[in-house]
Formats: sequence, C-alpha cells, structure tokens
Amino acid sequence: MTNFDPSYDQSVSSIHNRLFFRLFQAGNTLDRQTIKTLGITTVQWSVLGALSRPQVADGMSFSDLAEYLVVSRQSLDGVLKRLEREDHVIRVADTVDRRAKKVVLRPKGREFWNSLQPKIYEFYRQALTSFRFDDKVSLVHFLNQLNAGMTHVNLDEEHVEENSDERAPSWHA
Repeated sequence: MTNFDPSYDQSVSSIHNRLFFRLFQAGNTLDRQTIKTLGITTVQWSVLGALSRPQVADGMSFSDLAEYLVVSRQSLDGVLKRLEREDHVIRVADTVDRRAKKVVLRPKGREFWNSLQPKIYEFYRQALTSFRFDDKVSLVHFLNQLNAGMTHVNLDEEHVEENSDERAPSWHA
C-alpha cells in the first residue's frame, strides 16, 4: 500500500481500520438483534420494508429490488424463496416484459409488516436513545457519503498510481 500512496499515514490508516471494523460489528449486531427481537433477518426486514412503500404498491422488478437493497441477486433469491413459502411475497411476470419478474407484497406480507411496526419503532428508539435528532441526521448524511465513496473505489494498480496525489474530498465541500 505504501508503494502506491506517498501520503500514507499510519494514524489515519488506524482510524480508517477502526471505522470499517465498527461498521462490520454494527452490521453483525443488527443481524443478531433483528433475529432475536423481531424474528426476521435484516434482509427480510429490508425486502418487506422496500415492498411496503406506497410508490411500489404494484411491486418491483427483481433487478430493481436487488439494486435498491444493494444485495446480490443470489442472496435476494434465497430470501424471496423463504418469504414466498411464508406467503409474504409473490413473484409474477411483468406485464410489460414477460421475461422479467416483479416481486409483489401479498396481503399476508403487508399484515405481517404492519404487525412488526410497533416493535420496529421500539427497536429504533432503544438503539438510538443516546442520539440527538441532529446526530441522527448527521449519521445518515455521513453513511450516505461513505456509501457513495465505496461505489467509486477502484484498486487497479494503474488507477491507484494515477490518483496518488489526489486527496479525498472534504465533507465541508
């Protein structure tokens, strides 16, 4: 790594490592706690939440749903199979492109989702109890920035060498 970036700084690398490790831990804690407290996985939670939005009342294409959730098609397929067995969702042929599949929230899935709302609200309340409103808004902002930054990561040797003099944009910009 130091061969590519002359500005490499051990103290900055340490905080980067700690930040990404904390995100990893937070993701694992979220996975564990949702199964324990809600009885569903985070991906099931996300699928049901995505499909419950009014703007997708008629369903979402499988591809759009995978892209929206930022999950692999294989991972989404496995989760949908389980939700289909539980009669929460159904895959139907798209009316415009018969080859494509739409994923639709079924009435039983909507009822299940609605029944989870008080627990989800309480989950959020307890998890974020030490955050002020402004802290929550800032965290969303920073996570959006991090997500956007990760989509632009390119570790090809020639790309890294070309950009070794560039600095990451400041959040103040």
